[in-house]
Amino acid sequence: MCPASLPENRTTLTPDTPVQYLKGVGPKLAQRFEKLGIRTLADLLEHYPRRYLDFTHPYPPSEAPAGVECVVRAELLSKQGGRYVTGGRRVEKATAGDDVATLELTWFNNPYTIQKLEVGQEYFFEGEVTGGLLRRQMVNPQVRTAAQVQAAPLAAIYPQTEGLTSSAISRCVAQLLPHAELLGDPLPPALLQKYRMPGKAQAVRDIHAPSSPEAAQEARRRLIFEELLVLQLGMGQIKNRGSASTGAPMRRIDPAPFWASLPFSPTGAQRRAVDEILEDMAGTESMNRLLQGDVGSGKTLVAAAALWAAIGAGYQGALLAPTELLAEQHAENLNRMLAKFGIRVALLTGGLKAAARRTTLAAIRSGEADLVVGTHAVLSEGVEFARLGLAVIDEQHRFGVRQRGALAEKGCAPHLLVMSATPIPRTLGLLIYGDLDISILDELPPGRRPVKTRVMTGARRKDLYGFLDREIGAGRQVYIVCPAIEEGPDASLTPVKTYYEQTAKALLPNRRVGLMHGKLKPKEKAAVMEDFRTGQLDALVSTTVIEVGVDVPNATVMVIENAERYGLSALHQLRGRVGRGAAESWCFLVSDNEAESVRSRLKFLCSTTDGFAVAQYDLETRGPGDFFGSRQHGLPALQIADLANDTATLHAAQSEAAVLLDKDPLLTAPEHALLAQQVNRMFERTGPMN
Repeated sequence: MCPASLPENRTTLTPDTPVQYLKGVGPKLAQRFEKLGIRTLADLLEHYPRRYLDFTHPYPPSEAPAGVECVVRAELLSKQGGRYVTGGRRVEKATAGDDVATLELTWFNNPYTIQKLEVGQEYFFEGEVTGGLLRRQMVNPQVRTAAQVQAAPLAAIYPQTEGLTSSAISRCVAQLLPHAELLGDPLPPALLQKYRMPGKAQAVRDIHAPSSPEAAQEARRRLIFEELLVLQLGMGQIKNRGSASTGAPMRRIDPAPFWASLPFSPTGAQRRAVDEILEDMAGTESMNRLLQGDVGSGKTLVAAAALWAAIGAGYQGALLAPTELLAEQHAENLNRMLAKFGIRVALLTGGLKAAARRTTLAAIRSGEADLVVGTHAVLSEGVEFARLGLAVIDEQHRFGVRQRGALAEKGCAPHLLVMSATPIPRTLGLLIYGDLDISILDELPPGRRPVKTRVMTGARRKDLYGFLDREIGAGRQVYIVCPAIEEGPDASLTPVKTYYEQTAKALLPNRRVGLMHGKLKPKEKAAVMEDFRTGQLDALVSTTVIEVGVDVPNATVMVIENAERYGLSALHQLRGRVGRGAAESWCFLVSDNEAESVRSRLKFLCSTTDGFAVAQYDLETRGPGDFFGSRQHGLPALQIADLANDTATLHAAQSEAAVLLDKDPLLTAPEHALLAQQVNRMFERTGPMN
């Protein structure tokens, strides 16, 4: 697919040369590369392997483990030739072996590989071995000679896509490795010397074609440092820009009138967070603050107090939510809390009809609307504020760093408050949210009762459904979460649609059961969620799309099927959907997995309702699907670094970024030109840095 040589006009190659101009690629293959985010030669060189095959420890045919990808060393004993089978596929067969056992080899639609092989020669075959001891088989194996193994003992395995295999990517990368210098080296020589790291070109060669595991590890260390340095430089620049003189100067406001208007007392954590926010807004620089707390910890009340203060000081406020349904609920709640102060709340979503949208935009532009609550529609063209003083973003992990900036640009350096229900250990949060100060809500509001959590096996599902039926009979509602939408390769996962029909409706025959999943259209999802919120449904069978959902205080039970498939923080987020009223609430983790590590993780979740303790446990144990698994931090995608596991490097990168930005805040010095380009590339998906 990609020959091992570049075109003669090599001098024209640049990092930005489109990958389709690589010899042997062309437009069609370039489209497949684009699915992986690879558009240029630089993208290809920085598409790093996810693991390696070690050809230096091969098995003899008789000892190769069945069902596991491995390398087998054997002599080619015979070639049977090719033939066509049903469907028009061509099959090539050969036999390899040693004095003890043989290995049957099969290739589909690949006559070239077998043509190169010589009977009597020894080869290294890589693939999955199937069959018993007497008849071992391998389909479509990769083949290497002893000389090839000696030259490159570790074979890179890349993230791939349909029509573009790891081996094809490897051959294309091999063309470029002699020219890795075209990337340039963004790291100053002093940093390379200080941390004893190889140069960029050497690191890129060693990550793709390492001569040893040690060389691969050194390359990874250097490239991880570079990526985290670029991340911290970008975050630092955003924070520096955000710390500009505020366009909404306010005097320090006493929140006592707001607290007095509530029918309940706020928690100490809520009072502390509001004091921190009001102190920030009374400063000379724009506030950039993260409000972090578990689901149900009362972040919306803190946001309401901040908005009340900003609007009382003569400014407008805006609150951005990730879904229309959540925006509608926020508008309803904020109107209930703030209308008594004469504050006018406007709702702006993509679902507004043209006439209503024009009226709302006019009210925002004239200042008639004091508070605008909406979705991404608030960021769109045509939305002009008269005097935006405070912007609030809810569920911040659903919005990128750049989208936060887009909302802030709707005013003249307004104050910014972002809220997240994703608990992160404080020390790590300070690094990840490098552009924000942090307030933490670590208390539950009065009246909230901790959710009781239990682990159970599928054998007790009928008993569980008996409990669900009794809860529904008492006027309560229940959530049931499944990990898969449709049939997949893993037979142990029941698709949510099948579960809905064959389990939930069958075991709750006289109850109103709804179905929700990510493939429903937005209006369909909103309709189902509204039916559940208003009590038209007794039970909701869903995928994790309900993780960020509306407040349903009447829901008292959360059932999570195949609970072992989720990270603890994800389970904790789902658990937070219940326990939002005064009634006793339950979360049942259903799992038939008997692995000790799985049982320990699930039992830990049963032992605590503290989201920060859960996050710390996830971080320390690096369990499956940890809380960074789905990029809940809202930062740019990382190629090679892992925020959970590379914390020591992250600390070093943040320290070095601070030193660099102190000397050169805009990275305009000639020696920092490549670093500035890297920062722009990393953040370009959410907008340019300048």
